[in-house]
Amino acid sequence: MTLRPRRSCLYMPGSNARALEKARTLPADALILDLEDAVAPDAKATARNQVADAVKAGGFGKREIVIRVNSPQTPWGAEDMIAAAQAAPDAILVPKVSTPGDIMMAAKALRDAGAPEKTRLWAMMETPLAMLNADSIARTAADPASRLSVFVMGTNDLAKETRARLTPGRPSMLAWLSICVAAARAHRVEIIDGVYNDFSNEAGLRAECEQGRDFGMDGKTLIHPSQVGPCNEIFAPSADEVEWARKIIAVFSEQANAGKGALQIEGRMVELLHVEMARRTVAIAEAIAALG
Repeated sequence: MTLRPRRSCLYMPGSNARALEKARTLPADALILDLEDAVAPDAKATARNQVADAVKAGGFGKREIVIRVNSPQTPWGAEDMIAAAQAAPDAILVPKVSTPGDIMMAAKALRDAGAPEKTRLWAMMETPLAMLNADSIARTAADPASRLSVFVMGTNDLAKETRARLTPGRPSMLAWLSICVAAARAHRVEIIDGVYNDFSNEAGLRAECEQGRDFGMDGKTLIHPSQVGPCNEIFAPSADEVEWARKIIAVFSEQANAGKGALQIEGRMVELLHVEMARRTVAIAEAIAALG
């Protein structure tokens, strides 16, 4: 089982050359070089050129590199997609995805711009229509031409569009988070939680990371480098979890237990489904360790 850790996905403003340089030293699993929300209209062209040059220059190590473009409906979207595709990042993050057609149109734009096959498509799930269409959007991942691999929750935009309030515990978001997790898992798409805005409040960040982890998210998008450490810790399996997972795998691998569907291990009933979960726990722990 080969997995790519996406515990921490840090947004970096594409218009800030110093931030792009600093990004090469940060311990985030993924860097989202942003041409959209973090960039003022009069800086869009500069940001586009800086981000494309930075990605082509490389030097980001094992970090996953993602470019968030502007929506195709904006004056900058088409040029963003061409420049991003030609820079050949690991993925391009498309905002305001609301229908399956948005995915397929973005994928076509990638092909037309000559993006290499390795460049995947990430989708911002941040509109009311996206919540209603989560299953059909995720379903496009079954078509290799879609390149869809990751959902990214845009909770700030969801709050804006629905007039819901973002309060501690996010009660207004829980149904939408659950719907998107279910859609993603049904169609083998990874899913990353939305940002936590109060970057100086580590206790609040930790609580929201734990909530997202317990909901089944693979990681969290971040807006400040100080959030990376807590996020990496919480979205990684603990040493105890990894030890228990290895024990489950070992016991089920014993010849005497071949063909058994359930076993008792240290007073707990463990089934074959737990073996599959254990293998994933070990695989993600090994993938995290390989990042160095």
